[in-house]
Amino acid sequence: MPLGRHILVELYGSPASVLNDVIRIEACMVRAARAANATVINTSFHRFSPYGVSGVVVIHESHLSIHTWPEYGFAAVDLFTCGDTIDPWPAYEALKSDLKAAHGTTREVDRGPFDGPVQADAAPAQAAAEAPEAHIRNLWFTRREEGIALSLRHAGALFRRQTPHQKIEVLDSYGYGRTLVIDGAIVCTERDEHIYHEMIVHVPMQTRPEAKRALVIGGGDGGALRELLRYKRIEEVVVVELDAMVVSACRQHFPALAPAFEDPRLSLHIADGFDFLQSCPAGSFDLAIVDAANPSGETRRLFSEPFYGRVRKCLRSGGVMVAQTEPPALDSRTFSEIYRRQQSVFGQGNVHCYLACIPTYTTGLLSFSYAATGRADPPDAVNTASARRFADVHGLQYYNDEIHRAAFVLPPYVKRLLRGENPKLARSEPPQIRR
Repeated sequence: MPLGRHILVELYGSPASVLNDVIRIEACMVRAARAANATVINTSFHRFSPYGVSGVVVIHESHLSIHTWPEYGFAAVDLFTCGDTIDPWPAYEALKSDLKAAHGTTREVDRGPFDGPVQADAAPAQAAAEAPEAHIRNLWFTRREEGIALSLRHAGALFRRQTPHQKIEVLDSYGYGRTLVIDGAIVCTERDEHIYHEMIVHVPMQTRPEAKRALVIGGGDGGALRELLRYKRIEEVVVVELDAMVVSACRQHFPALAPAFEDPRLSLHIADGFDFLQSCPAGSFDLAIVDAANPSGETRRLFSEPFYGRVRKCLRSGGVMVAQTEPPALDSRTFSEIYRRQQSVFGQGNVHCYLACIPTYTTGLLSFSYAATGRADPPDAVNTASARRFADVHGLQYYNDEIHRAAFVLPPYVKRLLRGENPKLARSEPPQIRR
């Protein structure tokens, strides 16, 4: 008998949506292994940008590996089994069916010597009978930007839906807990969501002690809502979320956010934020929070000058708008343009920038704008004792009076961006390798 049986497989005609789905590919490969009665020990899969998945299923009897070319509907697969107790052919049939291949080609190769002496230093026979380890999963989610990427290892998806607006996923990541991903971009994670939500809410709320009515555009995850409802003086929070499925997914899979949706002070509207503001009466709110992702697709309008004009109209005298305004080091042109638009609506001296360090956002440094309907000095407007007491009473994890003031201290390159100078950060070329 050979030491191993190796089937080389080529599958043709599979849908691109199947071959580019790393979670589905892993599940198909694990089912194929089990169809051959193999014992799964470990899986490791990675999706490439923009197309392609590579991965391996380590089994007690050897391995199964795959690489896909979604743009061509093609997948190359290796099915390798050892010994005479495992038949790899049921794995091939299962995989061909699961990947919806139109047809496939195969070639089987026997591997290893048919006979020969056993090496004297070979492991004792009883070692082979030891129980295999439990199945360990190695799936990787990668968010790529121009020139950089962030990867998180996860154990699969707890939730996946394609809605008319976007693709929504909740991944079970090892390092950051449950992770909300929309259209391939990280929205929040259990481990660091408090940083984003505390900074987008408490900075304006601690400078506007009279604020009682707040508007949140986006915010379907419930994080900004949770932080606003910590204030007893808040009488109503109006949340305008485009996609009801975001709210449903977060209520189901993010227990730290879910209770906020049960508060009677919440008024939830499933609507487009830009359109909602069209019919919003002037002077309706003390505070507006624009909790929107990066300006692309359907969110692009939420970073436009007409949108900021509508937000300003809905604010009362002395009202404030706070918005997420992108990592300044990543796309300096977009960053500068967002502030130019806000300044044209709120006034040159009424728009302030502040920063927060959030690990799972690209570059780790995220910016927020503080735009007031009149003159404001947000670093000094905070009541130090009150902010410190509030942070202690509510057990905040990131925000306090010191963080509040420090957040408005900006590096020189950010100051230049805000002045419209648009400096380019120095980029080092990769070293030349000499042989």
